[in-house]
Amino acid sequence: MEDEILRAVGRYAFQAEPFHCDNSYHLFLPHLCNQLLNAADLHSNERGYGVRVLNDLHKTWVLSRFNLEISHLPDVYEGFAIETWVDNVMRYFTSRNFRVIDINGNVCANAHSIWALIDTDTRQPVDILKINNGRIMNYVDRDKHVPIAPGGRLKITTKGERLKSVVMNYSDIDMNGHVNSMKYMEHMLNLWPISWHNKHRVKRFEIAYVAESFEGDELNLYVGHEDELIANIKITKLKSNCEQEVVRGRIFFE
Repeated sequence: MEDEILRAVGRYAFQAEPFHCDNSYHLFLPHLCNQLLNAADLHSNERGYGVRVLNDLHKTWVLSRFNLEISHLPDVYEGFAIETWVDNVMRYFTSRNFRVIDINGNVCANAHSIWALIDTDTRQPVDILKINNGRIMNYVDRDKHVPIAPGGRLKITTKGERLKSVVMNYSDIDMNGHVNSMKYMEHMLNLWPISWHNKHRVKRFEIAYVAESFEGDELNLYVGHEDELIANIKITKLKSNCEQEVVRGRIFFE
């Protein structure tokens, strides 16, 4: 595909398949987020700076920050589209937006994300503009925005209450050898029972990735409540006999 026929914004079609839906007959939120990541992968590969190019260079993208606002989730079997585009590139980070659109043309959700490029051997940051002659700069759209509030600093001011510990196993690990970014979301949402989710929906989700975790790591999940409907979550792991922070999150219910 020639460069001149590619737009900065990509649009990709998906479907809410029944085995990806919860007992409300709506798409699981973590699965929607996985489809956002799929759209990002398709978009970057088509434009020459995706994983297909980076694998041979021993480089990869890792998610650093993710903010999502949801108005509604697709129903079972419903088709939906995801638009995605890069809106800014810095030396070691790039920001990417997402828009989810249902079959009637209504916006289901908007998301904003920050990604880092790292060396898979050293796990150190890599200068994005040195990859493929800075090709990514040909596909930046700074004028198209998503109406999503910027994320504030995520921090639990108190230690919070440890509600759960879970050991990372085979199905938690992705092709980069660390815990899949959306598995953390699953473990966070599992802190509330189905009865809670049947009466409340997530209207905003914020997550910041602080450190990597791997197979065999035992993660501790702490929760501190701002009020009944806003929860701050901290995930830690034990390293050298000390708890190391891995992920911070905030969930807004309604």
